[in-house]
Formats: sequence, C-alpha cells, structure tokens
Amino acid sequence: MTNRVINFNAGPATLPLAAIERAHRELLDFQGTGMSILEHSHRGKEYDRVHNETVDLVKELLSVPDNYHVLFFQGGASTQFVIVPMNLIPVGGSADYVLTGHWATRPYEEANLIAKVRAAADVEQNGKFTRVPKQNELKVDSKAAYLHITSNNTIEGTQFFDFPDTNSVPLVADMSSDIMWRPFDVSRFGLFYAGAQKNIGPAGVTLVVVRKDLVEKARTDIPVIFRYSTFAKENSLFNTPPCFSIYMMRNVLSIVKEQGGLSVVEKQNREKARILYQVIDAYSDYYCCPVEKDSRSVMTPVFRLPTEELEAKFIAEAKKVGMVGLKGHRSVGGCRASMYNAMTLANIQTLANFMEKFRKANLEA
Repeated sequence: MTNRVINFNAGPATLPLAAIERAHRELLDFQGTGMSILEHSHRGKEYDRVHNETVDLVKELLSVPDNYHVLFFQGGASTQFVIVPMNLIPVGGSADYVLTGHWATRPYEEANLIAKVRAAADVEQNGKFTRVPKQNELKVDSKAAYLHITSNNTIEGTQFFDFPDTNSVPLVADMSSDIMWRPFDVSRFGLFYAGAQKNIGPAGVTLVVVRKDLVEKARTDIPVIFRYSTFAKENSLFNTPPCFSIYMMRNVLSIVKEQGGLSVVEKQNREKARILYQVIDAYSDYYCCPVEKDSRSVMTPVFRLPTEELEAKFIAEAKKVGMVGLKGHRSVGGCRASMYNAMTLANIQTLANFMEKFRKANLEA
C-alpha cells in the first residue's frame, strides 16, 4: 500500500504493517474454519491456541520467571489504577506513588479513593514535570504495600531508565507507553501493567504481569471480576476476553520475535531517539525540548517551536506530506512524536529531514 501515513499518534498508535496484513488475510476465514476470529467462541480450541500463544510470547520476549502470572484484562490501564489498590493494599494498609506527570498522578488520585496512599516523590515544579526523580529523592515507606511508578510519561516526554530500588517493597509500574521497548529484569517488579495500544497491539486489552505470591495474598473481599486471583485461576478466561485484541497482540509479538526480540528492538528505538534529539539539539535556536536530558523519553519525545503559530503551521505542513499525530497533548501544547516500536527508522529520518527544512524555510518567522 502506498497511501499509508506516518502515524505519530500517542495511542491508539501505529502497528506493524505485517501484523495488520496477517489479520487481513485471516479475517474472513480463520485457518480454514469458515468463520472469522471475531466470531469464534472464546471457549473453542481455535481461539484457545491463539490465547495461549500470546501468553507464551509475552513470557518468552520478557523472560518472565515461572513465579509470575501473565493476565489479560479489559478496561485499559485506567481500570488498573483501581484494581491494583483494591487487590494489593490490605485493610488499614497504605501504598506509595511517584508523581512524574499526568498519568502518574491519575493512579495516585484513584487509589486515594480506596485506601491511604502517599507521594514517595513529586517532581512537579511550577506546574511542570521535566524529569523523573533520582533514587536518593525517593522516600519509600518500608510498610507500604507497593511503590507505584509510571515508567514513561507520554504527555511530559519523560521516562525512567533506571527503575527504583525499593528493597522489600513490591515495585508496581504502569508501562503502557514503553512496555517491550527494551529487555528488563521482570523479577524486580511485583506487578506491571500496560494498555496494549501503544507498543504491543490495539486498544481493548491490558496486559498484567504479577508475581504469584502477591495474587495469593491479595484481598478477596472485593468483587470477583476485579480479583487477580480470578483471572489467574481461569487463564484470563473467566468471562469473555477481548479476543480480537489478544489475537492482534499475538500478531504483533510474533513479529517482534521474528525481528530478533527485545535486544534488537531496543537498538532500533535508541537510534530513532538519537536521530530526533540530534536535530532538536543541533537547532536549539528553533526547537526546544523542555525535558532534562537524562530523563528524555525514547518513546514519546516532546518539543516546542518559537511560537504557537509556528507549531500549528509545523503540524499542518507535516500532515500535508503524510505525517500525522504530531500535535502535543492539549494540556501542554507543543509537538510530540510518539515513536513506538512499530515506528521505523526511515519514518524518523523523514521527520528529521522535514524539521530541518521547516526551520530553514521559516527561520525569519
């Protein structure tokens, strides 16, 4: 296809073309069954194979230890903002949160409706979040049920590259916007979750990886549908799962595996970030990244131009040449280039070239 745009949207985001093409081939008649995967029963053997293959791919690509469950939920990461504290904070207990932006503050506020929570660190200054905290800035309560972080902040363009050391306190993370951008040590986490619609699939399914002992001691005085133990016992098939979203996750993760796994993915992602930030820094008279360098996101770089009028012109002209989704979040303005795994090096080079040309053409504006 020649009419596909370069999609920089923050999520739902660009998917690997091969994953979409596979779905296209199989959509009407899935593996000779005479019906679409959209129509298959979640109790049937055809879907069951897809479901378990997706679980196995997650375990393989992330090197998930045997003492963890891989679960699939609906409701997006926002539902996990509530399900995590409902399950993991005991009666009379508390949890700690690290506040690094909008999507780190939201789970903190939601958890505060359920239990006692506190900020172990808050890096907001003058209404802005321009970095993630250093280890020595964290004040973790040793009795906390967990410490929650948001590993990548899509609105502010910041990212954790070194995960906090929490000693015996379980580390919990919302990894929605950078899951599988690189290999990492799963055993450092008690739980992490991710809405699929940025790096690993379409909207509709949320991945949860949780340590088995946390599930075993989780609260049971909450509705059955919200218990991690319910989904762990039933292999995420307690009720009808988001079958097509899981099928598409299978397609995406199969491609990641074919590419060589997360080490290869990380190398590509770091090169994409290098190309874009190189342009921003080379033309610092025109482009400005409002994030401290050691916190700059690999997944969701943000930048500003000299005026809002130029930013609007930049976004409009980029769209004319086939690049969409470059407008920053409405709460902060500016520009944002979401560079998830499916975004190619060639796409980023196209953006970098456009940025150079746009500056030259509008330098006197």
